[in-house]
Amino acid sequence: MKNVWIIAKKELRAYFTSPIAYVIITVFLVLVGFFFYNIMLWFNAQAMQMAQNQYYYQQININQMVYQPLFNNMSIILLLMLPLLTMRLFSEEKKIGTEELLYTSPISVSQIILGKFLASLTVLLAMLGFTACLSIFTVIYGNPEIVPILNGYLGLFLLGAAFIAIGIFFSSLTENQIVSAILTFGALLLFWVLNWASSSAAGLWKDVLNYVSFLQHFDNMTQGILDTTDVVYYLSFAFFGLFLTHSVIQSRRWR
Repeated sequence: MKNVWIIAKKELRAYFTSPIAYVIITVFLVLVGFFFYNIMLWFNAQAMQMAQNQYYYQQININQMVYQPLFNNMSIILLLMLPLLTMRLFSEEKKIGTEELLYTSPISVSQIILGKFLASLTVLLAMLGFTACLSIFTVIYGNPEIVPILNGYLGLFLLGAAFIAIGIFFSSLTENQIVSAILTFGALLLFWVLNWASSSAAGLWKDVLNYVSFLQHFDNMTQGILDTTDVVYYLSFAFFGLFLTHSVIQSRRWR
């Protein structure tokens, strides 16, 4: 575990001694803030209209009207931003020629991968942690349910972990960071839209597409539903991405 922390600290140092992490976090926060501001404007307008009727006023649910669309928007922003976070992790090692030194060190391939994965997860946690400050406004001026919000953030974290694992895999395939980012984005987008494709399918094929899609599992979590099936799905997806990365590096190490 000590070696994993060594690699993680090395990668975090690389993130924060260059503009990479600062730019990604800043752009992410600006976009999330923009969506939150506009969703709140829409919510306030709807609340004022519904307040004229006691029945409709009782139907106001800040979790459904604010946080569900906000989490959906945040997930799309993560799909765009996380490939930029992972594109350098192995591609840069290959490009600057430190790959052989890293693979011939006493540190195992698994420890190298986990260290880089942990560093990326730390940046992801920072990104999500800063956005949690937005909830201060809804707690002060509204009455949201905290558990569904926490469940939504858990969904974002698990979704981001799966995105990062796939990004690390594609970073291990090429020394070109741009190619790595494009491949990652394309793969993530494909799994994202499978849910839409399921609408035109039927029977077993429809169930398979729904299960494989990122969107179906994430929607459940934004609605406050914590199902072990969704958690296992994201953890399995992250494990599969890291396993593929391990296979690629291991084959190159002994070539």
